[in-house]
Amino acid sequence: MTDAVAAEAAFRCTLAIEGAETLAAIRDALRAFAAPLGYDRFVLFSASAVQDDVVERIYWVEGDWFGGEPISAETYVRHCPVTRHIVEAREPFFWTKTAGDSGALYRIVRTPRGAGIHGLQVPVFGPAGLEGAMSLGGTRIDASPQARLALGILAAAAFRAAHRLLESPAGEETGALSEREVLAWAAAGRRHAEIAAGLGLSGRTVENHMRRIRKRLGVATTAQAIRVAIRTGEIAACGSARASPRRRDRRRRPD
Repeated sequence: MTDAVAAEAAFRCTLAIEGAETLAAIRDALRAFAAPLGYDRFVLFSASAVQDDVVERIYWVEGDWFGGEPISAETYVRHCPVTRHIVEAREPFFWTKTAGDSGALYRIVRTPRGAGIHGLQVPVFGPAGLEGAMSLGGTRIDASPQARLALGILAAAAFRAAHRLLESPAGEETGALSEREVLAWAAAGRRHAEIAAGLGLSGRTVENHMRRIRKRLGVATTAQAIRVAIRTGEIAACGSARASPRRRDRRRRPD
């Protein structure tokens, strides 16, 4: 495949991913491009550099990453050393996994060689810093600069499309207004269960709101988010006339 043909294929794949209306469509487009390059394992997730647990939500895990190890996909992704490296990385990087005397050995490499599972990890950044990442792997992968560039672009597009479909606000219920309401209740000292009951939300929705708030404000804790939001005027300080959160008259939505 010539560089011009490869560039055209990557461009068309990016357009397909950006226009996807389902996660399955994103997966299909990425698989079709990556398979001829030797990649048959995929992990796509949202992430944050300000939390101890880098991985926030796993959107997609596919392929034999484990080599028969009796562990779940989520456990593997959350504890894989390569996952932690995205906190320090600023661009896509290759890695390799080989079998050692004491178990699996992971290394960050310039060019993967030899037996084992090799892959490309692509961190995705936004205004608040690290937002997510994608890892693509296989046993015989194309590790050329052209493949690295194309897959880096496609991985970033896949993350943003999946994030839009799975986590973007849809109306007031999960929009900025609801986030401010949730944070105002937290600032008033309410627990998550109380916030959920007061606003007619599920506990999971409250936690999702709090996670998005911390990420949007670039902080690690709810207390820090409250301080930043008060300083910027997003919510009022406790004790002011408009600081008391109002109870919504609606039933709690199921998780």
